[in-house]
Amino acid sequence: MTRKKRKLEHIRYAMELPEVLHHSGFADLLLVHNALPELDWDKLDTSCSFMGKKLKAPLMINAITGGHSGVLGINRELARAAAFTGIAMAVGSQRAALDDPAVRDTFSVAREFNPEGLLLANLSALCTLEQALEAVEMINADGIQLYLNVNQELAMPEGEMNFSGVLENIRNLAANLPVPVLVKEVGCGMARETVAALADAGVRYIDVSGWGGTNFAAIEGRRGGKGGIALERWGIPTAISLLEALNAGKTISVVASGGVRTAEDAAKALTAGASLVALAGPFLRVLKKRGPEGLVHYIGELISGLKRVMMLTGASHMAALARRPLVITGLTAAWLKRRGIDIDCYARR
Repeated sequence: MTRKKRKLEHIRYAMELPEVLHHSGFADLLLVHNALPELDWDKLDTSCSFMGKKLKAPLMINAITGGHSGVLGINRELARAAAFTGIAMAVGSQRAALDDPAVRDTFSVAREFNPEGLLLANLSALCTLEQALEAVEMINADGIQLYLNVNQELAMPEGEMNFSGVLENIRNLAANLPVPVLVKEVGCGMARETVAALADAGVRYIDVSGWGGTNFAAIEGRRGGKGGIALERWGIPTAISLLEALNAGKTISVVASGGVRTAEDAAKALTAGASLVALAGPFLRVLKKRGPEGLVHYIGELISGLKRVMMLTGASHMAALARRPLVITGLTAAWLKRRGIDIDCYARR
């Protein structure tokens, strides 16, 4: 099967699969209400900086697609929405465009319609330095996502089965690329040992992409994969993975993605310490159902909802939100305690 056809199948099955709800772990994170916030709505500031660029809100349209003429319009409208709302965007895996220059425009359209915004290239962490350089140049990217997708590859009929040397390859890419490297999981999350190893390899940005969002093992299973269905529930829930990453003992910026569905979910992740929150499936579904204007409106609603949580917790800006108390309960609390991570410090801020 060609990569171009696989792109269309991924979009199809991503839309057909039922959304996984309440398993990302955010229900275990509780914010503390502040009845006396002493704040002015018009002065609440959702802006932040990431990879040296200013954003209007700490949100990103995560990697979705590219590589087939049939999805060019999706990336065009995602880029337009990102530009209009002032949030970040990552394109989907660019490997198809490296193999077939005829589909490069399905990726470069993102920069065409978002000339000033924060835009990330995307390739497997197994890529070569030459491939990564070409992917960055293709879209004039500000950074690159290198994805780790072992569970997906194991489920794919045409998947990779050799993952030896990946960490050393990431070390080489981080040292030699002219843009920042962000290492991203694809729906299974990262443990703090993984995050520490990546930091030691020179990586300064990671996206935990935990369990609870788009389930690529399930998608590959429905594509006729080899064993994907049996491991559809494999992975670390996003809230747990986020807190593991933040307690890896390293100076690293963490993006929270995987099952973020609401502004409250985003606010909880930011309160825990995430630098950015990324969504993919929800944006794609809104674009398909409500069109480009509906997507812009949806992003605006997320930003407005984030401001509401800021008001209700007494946080006037992003740094203040990261200092608000956060009570960790349920499976997330049990997991973190067993892993030796102090959760009381979050509740007693």
